[in-house]
Amino acid sequence: MILGKAAIADGKGNFSIEDIKIGNPKNDEVLVKIMASGVCHTDFDSYKQWTKEFILGHEGAGIVLKVGKDVANVVPGDKVILNWSIPCNNCFQCKNENFNICENNSPVAGTNPGLPGHANMEGTLYRGKGIERSFNLGTMSTHTIVKEAAVVKYIHDIPFTSASIIGCGVMTGVGSVINTAKVTKESSVVVLGTGGVGLNVIQGAKITNASKIIAVDVSENRLKLSKKFGSTHQILADRDDKGLLKVVEQVKSLTDNRGADFVFECTGVPALGATLLAMIRNAGSAVQVSGIEEEIIFNMQLFEWDKKYINPLYGKCNPQQDFPKILDYYASENLLLDELITKTYTLDNLEVAFEDMLNGTNAKGVIIFDKVKE
Repeated sequence: MILGKAAIADGKGNFSIEDIKIGNPKNDEVLVKIMASGVCHTDFDSYKQWTKEFILGHEGAGIVLKVGKDVANVVPGDKVILNWSIPCNNCFQCKNENFNICENNSPVAGTNPGLPGHANMEGTLYRGKGIERSFNLGTMSTHTIVKEAAVVKYIHDIPFTSASIIGCGVMTGVGSVINTAKVTKESSVVVLGTGGVGLNVIQGAKITNASKIIAVDVSENRLKLSKKFGSTHQILADRDDKGLLKVVEQVKSLTDNRGADFVFECTGVPALGATLLAMIRNAGSAVQVSGIEEEIIFNMQLFEWDKKYINPLYGKCNPQQDFPKILDYYASENLLLDELITKTYTLDNLEVAFEDMLNGTNAKGVIIFDKVKE
């Protein structure tokens, strides 16, 4: 058994840093020493909303310590990025290469989704009992045991902090552009919301050589930051502009009065769920990236004519193919990852990390575990 620490949600809207014990991986599992874990809005929402105990965290990178006897693709000492949407490779969706919505393993999109997760509970003990891990990873922990399919080995020279955020926000943003919307060269792109995911949508659009990348936000500071990541135009929105009607007019003025080719919603604000349709041209694509699940009322005239509205999950991630591509973009300096990390924290300062995230202080905050002893 390894003695470790983890951020544990109590199922009542609170969390605390507690002692845990980590055992050995099963035959198809990997024991990973976590070196860095991203801090995401999903982590905050999960401990506030889910009603059972679990270990927080679903973005992470670390070092393999042990592997089960059936594990073939990693060995102790390998550096790995963790992937929360774990494919089984056998179900209907996986066979159709929709690995991000695996029917058997996805805690979000499967036929029997089970948040926070249904991985090997016996591998981690809290107060003498097995405990679940958020999205079957639980990266806000000194160590984790996960399925082999949940790790992607890498050899690139990249800080663990930067590697840790690939497995959610970066993949969601870049993947929504390249894999889902298939943004084309010289196209016009609007990004509503320039937080962590929005900045990565902007970066994805830059990689595709979009001609106009229009950032929209209510924060001047975030708009200024968006320039660094590739936005060509910035529109400061007014919170009192219902439906962003003024922004719609500005977008049209920048796109020959047709509307943009692609619009990506990255705010998570239900009231804006239909707004992106007003910003795209006929036969354009609206991409609702943020995961709005509330009821949205549409005026069907917004769909005229031949417009598409896509609600993707996780940028249609195929981890074994997409993570190496993202690392290659990073290595060739076509994708900024180090610059996304505004601040790092220790696990004991997780509360502060959440506060900074909610206040919009950070583009991205990351928990580091550089003083962990095995």
